[in-house]
Amino acid sequence: MGGFFEAALSFPTVVLTPLLVVVIGYWLVVVVGGADPDGDGAGGEGGFLGFLGLGGVPASVVISLLVVFAWFATLAGSQLLGAIPAALVLAAAVVVAWVVARLAVVLIRRFLPAGAEPSRADFLGLTCVVRTGRVTRTFGQAEVHAPDGSSAIVQVRQAGDDDLRAGTVAVLYDVDPDGDFFWIIPADIASN
Repeated sequence: MGGFFEAALSFPTVVLTPLLVVVIGYWLVVVVGGADPDGDGAGGEGGFLGFLGLGGVPASVVISLLVVFAWFATLAGSQLLGAIPAALVLAAAVVVAWVVARLAVVLIRRFLPAGAEPSRADFLGLTCVVRTGRVTRTFGQAEVHAPDGSSAIVQVRQAGDDDLRAGTVAVLYDVDPDGDFFWIIPADIASN
């Protein structure tokens, strides 16, 4: 085991060893719930990682892949290619890490969900049909159909005194995230 630590702490591998320690520490924090790997906001195709062909996956995953692959390539390269200058092994390891990480990102993107997650705001402006006997300021339910054909029963409220009974067609015009319900008005009023 002493040979492994000697190789990991010799040039060129020692350049990437601290980065590998940081990556391992980060993923340990993720495992215990102290960080969100999706929360880095780099899931798009733009930016520097997108320019390198590494976009579409959270930046924390991409950077971790690059560091791990580069570290392993420098470790293996320095041991297997002893006659080649260490700086050349380091440069080649970075290129190899990019190629392998690029392939990994392409595979990972296939398993990530496409598009934004649905939210309650997607229902705003849609019509619904009241399903409870009446809708008041504190009570009511309605069925709404999303553009994709799915339907949902949602909690609804009205601010006015309209006669909103079962079967009435209404429009969802606002959502109350704290109360977890939609504000509705009759569809005939909304169309005027």
